[in-house]
Parts: sequence; structure tokens; C-alpha cells
Amino acid sequence: MFILDDLLFRPFVDIVDTIHTMALHELYDVEAIQDDLKENQLLYEIGDRSESEYRRRKEELEAELEIARDVHERFASGRVEVKR
Repeated sequence: MFILDDLLFRPFVDIVDTIHTMALHELYDVEAIQDDLKENQLLYEIGDRSESEYRRRKEELEAELEIARDVHERFASGRVEVKR
């Protein structure tokens, strides 16, 4: 039975695990969020974005960045949980 599991189910589990890993890295891309923060700052400095809009967007991006860093920390330590 274990041989059957290894032959039939293990490759499927490995593929799903790889897709899950790629999705986490894409969804919680720390560098992309940092780039968005820089872009937000630049748009404010050149006058294309109002101060209130700049502050609102900055708060949103900082919250996203904190979540992304937490996800990457959990992923690196192997503590990633999928909640149903």
C-alpha cells in the first residue's frame, strides 16, 4: 500500500506543494510592495498625488508589507498553515 501511495499520490502532493509555494511568493512579494511604497513617495513628491491620498496608500502598503514579511518568516520556518 505504501508503494502505491508513493507512486500515485506523492507526485501529486509535490506538485501541489510547489504551486502553493509559488503562489505565496507571488501574492506576498516583499520587493514589489517596497517598490510600490517608493512609487507612492515619488508620486507625492512630484505632485501627482495629494497628501491625504499619499498617507492612505502608505498605510495600506505598510500593512501589506507587514503581512508579507510575516508570511515569508512563517514560510521560512515551516510554520505555514492553510486554514479552511
